[in-house]
This record gives sequence, structure tokens and C-alpha cells, in this order.
Amino acid sequence: METSQIIPLVIIAIIGILTLIFLIPGLTGAPYVPTLKKSVELALTKLYPIKKGDLLIDLGAGDGVVLYTATKHGAKALGIEINPILTLIAKWRFRKNKKITMKCRNFYHCHFPKETTVVYAFAVSIHIEKIRRKIEDEVTRLDKPIYFISNAFNLKDLKPLKQLDTFYLYKIGPAKK
Repeated sequence: METSQIIPLVIIAIIGILTLIFLIPGLTGAPYVPTLKKSVELALTKLYPIKKGDLLIDLGAGDGVVLYTATKHGAKALGIEINPILTLIAKWRFRKNKKITMKCRNFYHCHFPKETTVVYAFAVSIHIEKIRRKIEDEVTRLDKPIYFISNAFNLKDLKPLKQLDTFYLYKIGPAKK
């Protein structure tokens, strides 16, 4: 093969790989949609006033906007992202911020740290109840309630404590024994 034939094949392969990396997470949870910094700032000050002592977990952390906002207010933040490219971008962006930890994983297969106080998710509607069950399993395992901020979708049969624009705040407690 000549060089002129190899270059288009390499470009097609790169585009194909990047498409898969961004498409597959969309099939398992939510596609990457950046969250507006201003909206997150309002959610973490007016809806749930995040503070020092909090540990926020962002399920599907993307590029880390929510994580950064949480740490600006003194909290620690853990981002769980299935997309390896977005995980690397966030790790690079926040490499000097010791309050942010990023993990490249499927959050359905992760345990929440015992220090967790609030969980944030921006997911598509068909997955929101599955996320709820994951959080319920974790609060039961940890035997303590956790606040849940859902961006864009409310939970069935559970009244939010507060709502601010597209954000819903819930308090999810352990299952009764």
C-alpha cells in the first residue's frame, strides 16, 4: 500500500475509535453533554449548599465541571466516568487539585466511600430509576442517608426536598430492616 492510501485509512480508524468511545457510554447511561457552570454553581449553593466536610460523587463526571464547583466550596469530589478520554481530560485539568479524584469505571460497579454525603447525576430519563436503585443499595450498605441531586429528571414516587430549575434534590435513606 502507498502512503496516500494509508493516511485515509488511519483517519477513518481514528474517527471510528473516537465514535465508539463516545457512543458506548451513551448506550449504558448518558451521552456526554456538558453541564453549564452557572447552573451547577446555583445547584451547589442554593439547592444543596455544599461545604467543607462534604464528599460529592458525580456519576458520569464528564470533564469535571461539577467536581471543580464542589471543591471551590471546600468539599471533596469523586468523579466516576466510563469514558476513558473524558477521564484523562478531567485528570489532566485537575491534576493539581488534591480534592478531586477521577476514576474511569462504570459507576454501577463501584462502592461509594463511607464519607459520601451527596451524589450528583445528569442522566437520561430511562436510566434515572436504575441510578436511584444504585444509590439506595449504597445507602443501605453504608447505613446512612445520602442527598441526591438529579439534573433534568425527577424520581418516580419520591417527592424532592427542593427543586431549582432542572435540578431536583432528594434525601435517600437506608432500607428499613
